[in-house]
Amino acid sequence: MGDFVLEPTWRGDVSQLADEPVDCSVVRSEQILTGLVWDLRRDSVELVDGQTVVREFVVHTGAVAVLALDSLDRVLLIRQYRHPVGMALWEPIAGLLDVPGEEPWVGAARELLEEAGVIAARWDVLVDVETSPGGSSETIRCYLARDLSAAPGGRPPGSGEERTMPHTWVPLEVAAAGILSGRLTAPLTASGVLAALAARALSWSTLRAFDCPWPAREWVLGHGRARVYGPSGPKSTL
Repeated sequence: MGDFVLEPTWRGDVSQLADEPVDCSVVRSEQILTGLVWDLRRDSVELVDGQTVVREFVVHTGAVAVLALDSLDRVLLIRQYRHPVGMALWEPIAGLLDVPGEEPWVGAARELLEEAGVIAARWDVLVDVETSPGGSSETIRCYLARDLSAAPGGRPPGSGEERTMPHTWVPLEVAAAGILSGRLTAPLTASGVLAALAARALSWSTLRAFDCPWPAREWVLGHGRARVYGPSGPKSTL
């Protein structure tokens, strides 16, 4: 008995298999919460078939993450308490894009310095992620940082959860095994580590330039779906 083949099968060019923006008409928009870090919005949206639905979502600032990889192919993971899930998770370095005018890769380098006291001479884009597109506009770009060295003066003093965050260097394969076994569950850990494992198997040919376009980020910024910051603080997106 032969295998049962489900249809349709993707037969296009691999470059055509891509997420793409859909500019649905927003009939009504209401900001129902202005938070300390992000906002909550309720939109009435007219879908492409004419149906109108109500969707509530987090208007997120956006963020960057850094998968730092040393000469022994170990990745830097920090253990951070995440209150919404009540767990301490092993994650790559990450931070919000909340500095006005700061380029994403500059923010990534700043986070690596602030959270680990490490600087990197080589930066590449590893993977872009929409962390929870059903309920948040958060877009994250994960960079691969290599050619590492300790920053003069070490790690600056942190604040909040950052003051008590331990860190460790984990072999790439060990981190991947932790993800696939279900022991490591943070989304950036999964996407970053597995993307690095795949990229290394392809001699790093899939890496992109540190300053390459970021279409998802540009879309949410251009359509009022990201919380943005000016010199005096966050701006309204409505």
